Amino acid sequence: MPAELAPSASATEDLEAAADQAIAACDADAREAVKALLLANDFLEAELDALRSEVSAGYARGRGRRARDRKE
Repeated sequence: MPAELAPSASATEDLEAAADQAIAACDADAREAVKALLLANDFLEAELDALRSEVSAGYARGRGRRARDRKE
């Protein structure tokens, strides 16, 4: 991995701690932790899609999915 894309030491430590917390929350079952994280990610993506649909095109200034949908 190129140096400019490598996470910092503190970011890596934070990621490791978050992974440990997720696994601990699932009684040390890594498979259940992955499933829980995937479920949480799906929920957040659905929430983001709902919020994107509520933001006016003028406020977003053409950013996001609406920018890709428009015809030029």
